[in-house]
Amino acid sequence: MDMREPFFQATMEALPLGADKIVFDRFHIMKHMIEAVDKVRKGENRKLIAEGDDRLKKTKYLWLSNKENVSEDRKQQIEALQKADLKTSRAWAIKENLRNLWSYYEPGWARRFFGSWYQWATRSRLEPVIKVAKMIKSKLDHVVTYAKHFITNATAEGLNSKIKAISARAGGYRNQENLKTVIYFHCGGLKLYP
Repeated sequence: MDMREPFFQATMEALPLGADKIVFDRFHIMKHMIEAVDKVRKGENRKLIAEGDDRLKKTKYLWLSNKENVSEDRKQQIEALQKADLKTSRAWAIKENLRNLWSYYEPGWARRFFGSWYQWATRSRLEPVIKVAKMIKSKLDHVVTYAKHFITNATAEGLNSKIKAISARAGGYRNQENLKTVIYFHCGGLKLYP
């Protein structure tokens, strides 16, 4: 689930032994970390431009991508920027390393990994990264439960995005029943022709 407090409280009240069943979703945690990397990049870019250095100009999406999603022509650019010892490249490395948290099959090992990652993140002297690391630590019990349940809400998030796109394409619906029908039609796997 999303890490918002109302979702958490509702689950704790309505679900027996809810504390053992809640898994804070990887997507939402990584979203916070990606935003932290972008804040570091923006601050460093402003500082470098003031000094006449435009190395970070037009690199936003390069830093927001996962390592394996960086295109071949941009890999050389990111490698050169990483060798330049920039704060942004440090923040990106910390973000990329955090992705390993979801590769553990035991909550204890996930906690151990997080402990070393947390030390690295909090000693980075990168304020946005430190803030996210502390936020994750405060919710760690429900982050490492992934190692027990191996579930995400990626499917629900994808379906939600599809429904938003359907609604936006139509410019909204005056009638809830019409919206339901269109959602069933587009998301239900129906074939229009026999």
